[in-house]
Amino acid sequence: MATLRRKIEARFHEKKVSPGRPVHQFIAELDIVLQSLHQDKSSPVIIPESIIQSQGHRLSRNKKNYGRTLKRLRYKIRSTSTIIQKTDKSKVFHLGESEHYQKKSEEYMARTEAYRCLGTEDPLLDLVKRTNKYLLDLRLIKWISQKQYEQLCIKQTDEVELAHLYYLPKTHKTGTPLRPIVSGLKHPTIKISKFLDDILRPLFDQMATSTTVNCGLDLVKQLQDWSKTYMCRDTLLCTIDVTDLYTMIPQVEGVLSLKKMLDYLHLRQINGLHVEVILRLARFVMQNNYFSHNGQYYHQIRGGAMGSPLTLTIANCYMFFFEQNIKRQVNNSHGLYFRYIDDIFITINWPQRHLLKEIDRWNKFDENIRLSATISQTADFLDLHMENRDGELFTSVFHKPSYEPYYLPFNSIHPLHMKKNIPFAMLLRGLRYCSSFNAYLDERAKLRMALLLNKYPGHFIDQQFDRLFYKLGIKEPLGIHNYALYRQKILDSPFQSKTSVDHTHVMFIHFTYCLNMRLFPSKFHALWQKYFMESPINDIVPVLGTRNVQNLQRRLVHTRH
Repeated sequence: MATLRRKIEARFHEKKVSPGRPVHQFIAELDIVLQSLHQDKSSPVIIPESIIQSQGHRLSRNKKNYGRTLKRLRYKIRSTSTIIQKTDKSKVFHLGESEHYQKKSEEYMARTEAYRCLGTEDPLLDLVKRTNKYLLDLRLIKWISQKQYEQLCIKQTDEVELAHLYYLPKTHKTGTPLRPIVSGLKHPTIKISKFLDDILRPLFDQMATSTTVNCGLDLVKQLQDWSKTYMCRDTLLCTIDVTDLYTMIPQVEGVLSLKKMLDYLHLRQINGLHVEVILRLARFVMQNNYFSHNGQYYHQIRGGAMGSPLTLTIANCYMFFFEQNIKRQVNNSHGLYFRYIDDIFITINWPQRHLLKEIDRWNKFDENIRLSATISQTADFLDLHMENRDGELFTSVFHKPSYEPYYLPFNSIHPLHMKKNIPFAMLLRGLRYCSSFNAYLDERAKLRMALLLNKYPGHFIDQQFDRLFYKLGIKEPLGIHNYALYRQKILDSPFQSKTSVDHTHVMFIHFTYCLNMRLFPSKFHALWQKYFMESPINDIVPVLGTRNVQNLQRRLVHTRH
């Protein structure tokens, strides 16, 4: 409540108006509403008396033993030197020996030569001082404004700490390699990194529309249009992985790629910031990535931290200028070329031997970029499976080998609208991706079985499927004769992209959801209208969101070791 009060008062102060009594009255009445909701013992779920009598004692005992079981499980994990992590690009747990993680970590650091060990001397205080001094120097020569300086500098009230390194196991790849993540949400340079990324990433998206895809749907549309003219029996599908992209990009050349982008777009300044200032701030972020790992401190001397917002934009810019000759060569041969960060997809009518020869040649373009290719007449890219079946394109949903049929359980305490969206969105993906009616039926059957395993009632699943058909305007049963027609209409319909949030007129408010809080959003908005509709902050829109609960994953998975 104190945090909410401060947020509302800050909005009044932005308008240069005293908050006054309405804020105090709003908080007081909201407190009463919360107390009444938590005291309400009623439940919308009606449980038969026979079940309560037969299972009530067992459920109560299980609830009491939950904490004890969790403590025992944690003890066993620690005593056996086991590390439990969430796997990369999936929702399952991976159990590995700490020695195994340590060995692979050392091998990765030695192979990339991207990290320099500083021993046990904590560089945090020195980094904070240098960050503030660097920003102050830019302010004194009037290269950044006072508002920008206050936005980016580290204040005494800020909670600051060094980043920490942890690894996500790639169980879908041979040998289970590790993906390094440098988590620096409170790192001294995180404000600068976010600030630069917010202004640079839209520019990259504008520049690279012809070479990048953001989801499988983009690729399906492009591939389907291309296949009508150019696909034949000998068409090859090729996926290429860029090895260790984030850590292999040189820091100086990475920052220079930003300058190339701004020159490419003919920009001399962005939001009042000159290009030279943007490059200086980006170089400072890239050259000051410090983190802790296993009691030691490290300085990243090559590449960027996977976890820093700016690193993705720099990596994308670097790859954009690297790939231009490749894209031109592929397009001149009437092929398709697309990239998603460090994954590349190519389809082309070349002999396989010639394509392999060209990939070897591309590997010599830049000593920092290493390409490893898979060439066949089938390919898996993002969540899309593709096949060339005698000159005909076949597509369906791709599930990684490590895929587990896990979705948000129906008996969880999350709001109902979240559970409604899962069958809706997953079946919509199936309709978009599956090029044949039989593939759609298989995907629908798999989805239904996975939802049933996660306790979703059959009638609830059918309701959400029917809701999707109603929204798509499908008024007759899908069959082998009309599936292609309806699917094409779905692909041609406009795709609703994410809308940007105007933070000056939106205020986010988070609360912990439980069954008793199901009426809280409507009561909150009613109180907001009552007290602030005629106030100076009547242009502020409150957006309610739920906090993450302490589930088993959050209780068992620790990224600091």
